[in-house]
Amino acid sequence: MKKILIIDDEVNVALLLSKFLTRNGFDVTTASTGTAGMEHLKTGNFNLVLCDFRLEDTDGREMLKNIKTQYPKTGVIIITGYSDIKMAVELIKMGAYDYITKPLYPDEILNTINKAFETHYALVEEKAPSISKEKSTKENKKKAFAGEFVLGTSKASKELLRQIELVAPTNYSVIIMGESGTGKESVAKSIHLNSPRYNEPFVAMDCGSLTKELAASEFFGHEKGSFTGALYTKIGHFEMANGGTLFLDEVGNLSYEIQAALLRTVQERKVKRIGSTKEINLDVRIIIATNENLQEGIQKGKFREDLYHRFNEFSIYIPPLRERGSDIILLAEHFLRIANEELGRSVSTFSPEVLECFMNYRWQGNIRELKNVVRRATLLTEGDEILMKALPLEISNYKMPVYEYNNNHAEPGEVKEPRHDLKNAAQEAEYETILKVLREVNFNKTKAADILNIDRKTLYNKMKSINLK
Repeated sequence: MKKILIIDDEVNVALLLSKFLTRNGFDVTTASTGTAGMEHLKTGNFNLVLCDFRLEDTDGREMLKNIKTQYPKTGVIIITGYSDIKMAVELIKMGAYDYITKPLYPDEILNTINKAFETHYALVEEKAPSISKEKSTKENKKKAFAGEFVLGTSKASKELLRQIELVAPTNYSVIIMGESGTGKESVAKSIHLNSPRYNEPFVAMDCGSLTKELAASEFFGHEKGSFTGALYTKIGHFEMANGGTLFLDEVGNLSYEIQAALLRTVQERKVKRIGSTKEINLDVRIIIATNENLQEGIQKGKFREDLYHRFNEFSIYIPPLRERGSDIILLAEHFLRIANEELGRSVSTFSPEVLECFMNYRWQGNIRELKNVVRRATLLTEGDEILMKALPLEISNYKMPVYEYNNNHAEPGEVKEPRHDLKNAAQEAEYETILKVLREVNFNKTKAADILNIDRKTLYNKMKSINLK
């Protein structure tokens, strides 16, 4: 079980946090002073420390320094008030994983902690050898992959590793392309960790969730009182990533106006907070990710061509999971190990039927979907082997559609390109629509037929024609 130490002199806050995290499967210990916290660290092998920035006998800077000196493999997340955000950013540069601002929200806390365990701590032990500037080996670099992306033996995986090894030591901006859920952020982190910037911040920003009004503030920051609602000074993501790497996910969703401001910052390598006259010099490597075709966006006037060429010094394509052949099994086994650790289980394997099902399934949600399926199946499994009954209906009932089988059937681990004719396009569109509706109604065929505006017999016939039972 993952062990967390909470250090906070507000006893009620520490107690509530402890109860919440315990309910979510963590082994939690609390301390009300920095001294008591360091004593706990001597006797307990903690994976993570949640430390309030302001303590009775010390502060977050001193605690981080002591923890990283004595227990370098233990991660630290700082709990801070708005007035301490600038200092929290400095602490991240000193080695803290992240910071959480007060007031505390359970979902935000849990998300930050889970992300830390999924992406950061898998790398801690391998970080030093994998990023050694002179002695780094190919094997070490393979181990530097973060979180969900696990290198396999497929041709696609080997090519991806080759490209990362090629571009990581440079200062090139990189565009990472691939479907949603393929592990674009993990690849970006691998590039960062194998670059000379590995000791500097890696800051990820989800552009898809930004509103037009908030985007400028998130990118560039703002001064207190610079606009209505600016109750405190905010450090922008560019400034937070200074010296390191800024990862912009789903950059194609940014408004045209924000793209213009972004272009100026990228060109001049300077940033100015909203409401400030002071320009801050930037030394930031930029990696962007998209599941859209940015060149099509340029043609439609949705994405700036000049910004695209600024970013496109190097591009990497991550293949979808269905094109990675036997890597699917390697990934499933990797996620099974993680799920066992999370849940305190000892499930050791998958049944042959489950493995066959995994290999034939289409994995529209890619690696993210596979991870969730394995976690769910591990939770539902009482013995040491995951059986078909532990899989969701849309996976256990799945059979490769006729059009897809005929077009894509190949040797194990290989995928052939489908024929792009109108008949196949219509079949695929119909298949996707039927499957989407069935998922929405939990495979209730009567409801699905009503939504699709067809009778049950027609639905059954269509499902049979595409081998979906």
